[in-house]
Amino acid sequence: MLNCNSMHLLFALFIIHILFCSSRGQLLVGFYSQTCPTAESIVRSVVDETIKQDPGNAAVLLRLQFHDCFVEGCDGSILINNGAEGEGGAGGNLGVGGFDIIEDAKSKLESVCPGVVSCADIVALAARDAVSSANGQFYEVPTGRRDGRVSSKTLAANLPDVDDSIQLLKSKFWQKGLSDKDLVLLSAGAHTIGLTACFFMQKRLYNFTTTGGSDPSINPGFLKLLKATCPFNGDPNVKIPLDPVSEFTLDDQIFLNIKNGLAVIASDARLYDDNNTRRILESYIGSERSFQADFAEAMVKMGKIDVKTGSQGEIRRVCSVVN
Repeated sequence: MLNCNSMHLLFALFIIHILFCSSRGQLLVGFYSQTCPTAESIVRSVVDETIKQDPGNAAVLLRLQFHDCFVEGCDGSILINNGAEGEGGAGGNLGVGGFDIIEDAKSKLESVCPGVVSCADIVALAARDAVSSANGQFYEVPTGRRDGRVSSKTLAANLPDVDDSIQLLKSKFWQKGLSDKDLVLLSAGAHTIGLTACFFMQKRLYNFTTTGGSDPSINPGFLKLLKATCPFNGDPNVKIPLDPVSEFTLDDQIFLNIKNGLAVIASDARLYDDNNTRRILESYIGSERSFQADFAEAMVKMGKIDVKTGSQGEIRRVCSVVN
């Protein structure tokens, strides 16, 4: 029979075990404060420099995190370069970039704290710093992600697509634990900066229905401008701003554009087809502070999708190659 002291010891061990298990695998703000104190400042300096060279890189880094998190969770798998069969080869990842920026930050971190900071965390931190550089609200990023070892384009087959219906877009976001509000923020809200290629406009401009034609939600005057910029079978390398009014500034202008029929891509316009997403979208028009705060919250929420922590995954030494 156990004596009183033994019972107390077992109880204490049990509590320690529970506390350990509940904390293990948790993302934490300041995760690298002891192991690599300069981690976040190093990433920020790389991001600041690349955006100084090209303001468009802010949108590139923001998009990179979205595409990483929607496939196998936020684990840096999109960075793995394993040829045409890799995640980057999926149609939904066409045009995704910023890999060299992440690799540059990783190289600098490896020289200071080798084998400590994950590529997945660099992607999340870089997106935050990109948002901040584009007039967005600075937010704390919980870190502690580990890198995945799998990259396959078959796993990226269900990415949100520009020509998805609103029902399908909502379903794809729900599957990731994201709400209609998150959809509005992370889709249209994120499109307040950046460019899109005419390649993604062809169906909306020239074959929107089974009989051909254009998306009727497009403002007629804007439709003429879009067609002039993106003619049928035009140059696939031609790109246009997602928000022509304030291309490099993360603000609430995109929502007014959508309401007025000035959405550039179909998935943004579809947010006005649904009563709930329309209501959410309209709530941000003229409410810059509310949009900024909610966008930051949605980014943190997205950054927690199916993360690998603890003993899962690895810490890659080079982001494009598994160890």
